[in-house]
Amino acid sequence: MLIVSYREQDHEQLVRIWESAVQATHTFLEEYHIQFYRDMVGEILEQRQVEIWEVLDKEQQPIGFIGLHNTFIEMLFVDPSQHGQGVGRLLIEHTIKLKGHHLKVDVNEQNAGAAQFYEKMGFVQIGRSELDGSGNPFPLLHLEIS
Repeated sequence: MLIVSYREQDHEQLVRIWESAVQATHTFLEEYHIQFYRDMVGEILEQRQVEIWEVLDKEQQPIGFIGLHNTFIEMLFVDPSQHGQGVGRLLIEHTIKLKGHHLKVDVNEQNAGAAQFYEKMGFVQIGRSELDGSGNPFPLLHLEIS
């Protein structure tokens, strides 16, 4: 696996990875929520509002990505076919090399798999919000690692 900076040619594939990962892990969302967030994620990627790093497989195809705003992980998504294969860990380790050990992330409380992943990576809960960043009733856990 190889990590590369955002490649414009991969935009649609990254949005597909996001959508398939969300459908596999965010079972609390309705389809209209997924479409709302899909459009938002597509715009964030297209406008490069965050620093994006992709993981490529041996065929040079993206299988996961992370979006960073300084030391805050705005998004980390892995193709469901690659879950449990070390892609997320690789992205976190890459981020630590780039940004240092003091990282923060928000994770949906209902996404138990993501919360467990971050806990395994050394993140601890420092807070909780009843609403997500868009004001929807999807509680967020605020995590950090230092």
